[in-house]
Amino acid sequence: MNNAELRNELHELNLTYLMIAQQMLRADRDAALYRLGVGQEFADVLERLTPAQILKMAASEMLMFRLRFDERALLGLLASHANPRSMPQSHAAILMTGQPAEAMA
Repeated sequence: MNNAELRNELHELNLTYLMIAQQMLRADRDAALYRLGVGQEFADVLERLTPAQILKMAASEMLMFRLRFDERALLGLLASHANPRSMPQSHAAILMTGQPAEAMA
């Protein structure tokens, strides 16, 4: 993958994340805060972004979000080959609730 392709992929990931996150916040703010792992301040800013601002942010050459796989146990539970509706996914959700929400820098 060359640099132009990598930048394009980052743009697509960022754009998708920002649009979905904004939609989630507008539909059910409490659930979105939990699922996205973000704080109130970040959610307020994200919710108010215009489409032009989202496009501009998405064009950044850095990933706009981070995966929450900091713990091996969490990664193992989410990556298990069990039924997707089984207890490992519920257990992973419980572990993630114990992680602090990201503060906006």
